[in-house]
Order: sequence, then structure tokens, then C-alpha cells
Amino acid sequence: MQISSKFTISVHLLALLDYLNDQQKVTSNILASSIGVNPVTVRNVMGDLKKANIINISQGQSGISLARPIDEITFYDIYKAIDSVNDEGMFHFHEHPDPDCPVGAISILHWIIS
Repeated sequence: MQISSKFTISVHLLALLDYLNDQQKVTSNILASSIGVNPVTVRNVMGDLKKANIINISQGQSGISLARPIDEITFYDIYKAIDSVNDEGMFHFHEHPDPDCPVGAISILHWIIS
């Protein structure tokens, strides 16, 4: 499993929102220019972040802003917001390790206990 580019786009977007912090109105075009992607891509990511209450989006004067302080937003919050299709979680461990392998045997015990 690989974390999608939407994750890095989201981290860049949130870092820029925190950096600009009310210095100027932030739009999807400003974010897209900084990130180097199409504004439509940014708007799609922003929709996911908004649904997760990580950002606020206003058509008025305020533009796009963080919904809470940056130090209260975890990488896992971002991951869950943008990769909700993957219900397996961030990590997925292989399910059929060799029971004769010392590491595989421990993995099997983990699956039994879980």
C-alpha cells in the first residue's frame, strides 16, 4: 500500500495555510500555484479536508483557513480525510506469513490475538 500524492498535497496545503495565517486571502489558485498542481486537484483535496473539519472554506473575504490550530492536526487526521476509500487503515500487514518462520509465527499470533 502506498500513500497517495493527495496526502503530500494536503500537507503542503495545510502548511501554507498556517504559514500565510491571515496575511492574505488564500484561494485554490494560490494553493495550486504553490503546490504545482491543477486547481481542480486542490479543490478536490480541499473538499475532503473540509468534510473532515480540518479546513474552512468561505467564498467571502476569508477564503480558505484552518479549522483548528495546525498543532492539533495529525498526519493520521490528514490521511483519514483524504484516503477514506481505504478502510484497511494506514498499514495493512500480510495475512499469510510462513508459520515456520520465527517472525511469521509471531505475526500469526498477532492475528489470533487481534
